[in-house]
Amino acid sequence: MDSKQIHQLLERYWNCETSLEEERALREYFRGQVPENLDEVAGLFRYFESQQQKEISGLDFDGQVKQQIRQHRPKGKLINLAFALRIAAGLLVVMVATYFVRQEMRKSYPAEVADTYSDPQLALEETKKALMMLSKGFNKAEKEAGRLKVFNQAEQKIQGKVLDGETEDQI
Repeated sequence: MDSKQIHQLLERYWNCETSLEEERALREYFRGQVPENLDEVAGLFRYFESQQQKEISGLDFDGQVKQQIRQHRPKGKLINLAFALRIAAGLLVVMVATYFVRQEMRKSYPAEVADTYSDPQLALEETKKALMMLSKGFNKAEKEAGRLKVFNQAEQKIQGKVLDGETEDQI
């Protein structure tokens, strides 16, 4: 085969478009002398051939596999099965307790709150009264906070401190 045919056949091989006969021809070609530009590909084909010739030793195969597994076993902590079951049981108890507590809460507190006023106008008037009480409470608290500010300013004046942004004349 000439170089051009080999390159075309390799291109088809890499695209998985070759037949078994064409692959056999490539293997035979790479067994012999190859140009330098195809040394890497020849090495790959030779590796494939060497791996095909290896056989599994029947009697000692299981022992070899077990030894390989022991060598490559992860060195991390193993979780004891009893410990894992204790954790699972604890989580199950918590989930069941939560379920029963929620069921009791649903029985004690109905989902819908019944209206206390059948007349909407009366409900509006009662809401206004409640908001006015809140407003008066906030106003009273604002006055008390103003007195507290005056007290703080007097205390700082006595100690000789000047407030941020104020001069001694303003105090």
